Amino acid sequence: MKYIKQFNLTMISIATLLIFSSCMDNDINRNPFETTEEEMGRDNYNVGSKLKTLEGQVIPTQEHLYQFMEAMCGGAYGGYFSDTHTGWIEKFSTYNPKSDWLEGAFSTIFTNTYPNYRNLMKLNDVPVPQAIAKVLRVAIMQRTTDMFGPIPYSKIVVEGEAAALSAPYDSQDVIYKQMFKELDEADQAFEDNLTLDPDALKKLDDVYYGNVEQWRKYLHSLQLRMAMRLCYVPEMKEEVQRIAEAAVKAGVITDNADNALFHVAENRSALCFNTWNDYRIGADILCYMNGYQDSRREKYFTMGKGNGKTDGTAGSKEGYYGIRIGTLPTGVTDDQLKSVYSNRLMTATDPYTWMTAAEVAFLRAEGALRGWAMGGEAKDLYEQGIALSFAQHGASGAEAYAADNSMVPAAYADPLGKYDTSAPSNIKIAWNTDSKEDHFEENLERIITQKWIAIYPLGIEAWSERRRTGYPKMLPIVDNKSSYSELTNIGIRRLQYPASEYSLNGGHVEEAAQMLGGDQINIRLWWDCKPNN
Repeated sequence: MKYIKQFNLTMISIATLLIFSSCMDNDINRNPFETTEEEMGRDNYNVGSKLKTLEGQVIPTQEHLYQFMEAMCGGAYGGYFSDTHTGWIEKFSTYNPKSDWLEGAFSTIFTNTYPNYRNLMKLNDVPVPQAIAKVLRVAIMQRTTDMFGPIPYSKIVVEGEAAALSAPYDSQDVIYKQMFKELDEADQAFEDNLTLDPDALKKLDDVYYGNVEQWRKYLHSLQLRMAMRLCYVPEMKEEVQRIAEAAVKAGVITDNADNALFHVAENRSALCFNTWNDYRIGADILCYMNGYQDSRREKYFTMGKGNGKTDGTAGSKEGYYGIRIGTLPTGVTDDQLKSVYSNRLMTATDPYTWMTAAEVAFLRAEGALRGWAMGGEAKDLYEQGIALSFAQHGASGAEAYAADNSMVPAAYADPLGKYDTSAPSNIKIAWNTDSKEDHFEENLERIITQKWIAIYPLGIEAWSERRRTGYPKMLPIVDNKSSYSELTNIGIRRLQYPASEYSLNGGHVEEAAQMLGGDQINIRLWWDCKPNN
């Protein structure tokens, strides 16, 4: 990409769009060339267009928004991607992103979500699409609150009231509790409509094509993911165990046939990797997968051409090479970076992955490790997660991989010879069956590390889990340009609110900063409270 698209949309844009939508109900104000709500309602176009727009915000499908959130932010902080532009000085990976990059991850998501959500919830006699919309709002806004902390949530859409010009923020505990409530409401609506013929919604839904039972499995899996996020919050321990156990009992994703995938005519995030070539694979994930000789590498990555230093020979050598996160390369060209390091292997026809059976198996394995009723033993669920991931990607050797008790993550050898360092961890793959208490943390590291490999390329989720658990262990970033040196080893804890929020929603964003104890990147979120993490 030759430039970064500027996003200057703010919370005030939400109100502007909603007010505009309201005005269009008046024939005097209506644009005669614009489709009316009645016309859009024909053949359920009105419902389908809003649902698909919401589906496109869970993992953003707009290429620039995907770039800001998943490639730049989640890719760096989750250990999956590093940028290749030698001229980018202010960026996520060095902890000093431009304010307008933060706009994309914050304001644009709200602007893209709420006009569609609000208008869909105002329709009559569409209980299943409205239930899906509730699930989608939770999925979208959980990612947003886990990036920033407090966000507008409970008061941004109030039934029977017009949208305000600015919206108050909720603390994360309020947000999560409201999200759990809304997921329960959606689940009840699904349960009440289990006999609905999927063909009724097939053309309106590009994830499960109207299959209510599959939507329920995704909903319960989302409940499990969210409950696990809160497992270290002292006052929530009993409640999240109850939620997690109930979700598993009700039915979660256990088979790859039920994976939550958003299917699109063109996956435009491929532009970031295949056309613009702005990113290459991060060193962290390749330290692990190279050390484990993971057969999924050929499904995830292209090979690069290094200088052969990994085995002491001269000349070019094909292999899987990653870039250290937070580097500012000098003395090399962009073209060198792009040819030496491995790229993401993907096409423009790939769907966007939201959640898989492998991730859910690892969540259940962690729950079982904690003594929760997850429908199986921790070791078995852990090995199921590995097997499901290998099967999902068509890789071989899952059983031998899961049983291996010798391989460990590799040290990092930079093919350009600049940033060599020791291995991020010495964790092995095979489950430690010793029942000693001190092996709890060791097996937890196994679960999170293998889940992290399996959920690639879900960067925001990977970053959140690293903050929650301290795993996977990652390499220190090379160039920390923030004011917080302690983040070099432990990673950034949250994003700051964009500057425009202070000018256009100042009072409310100041209240949010007070909830946090400051609007800084070293401030921990409500659920980021694991001792010694």
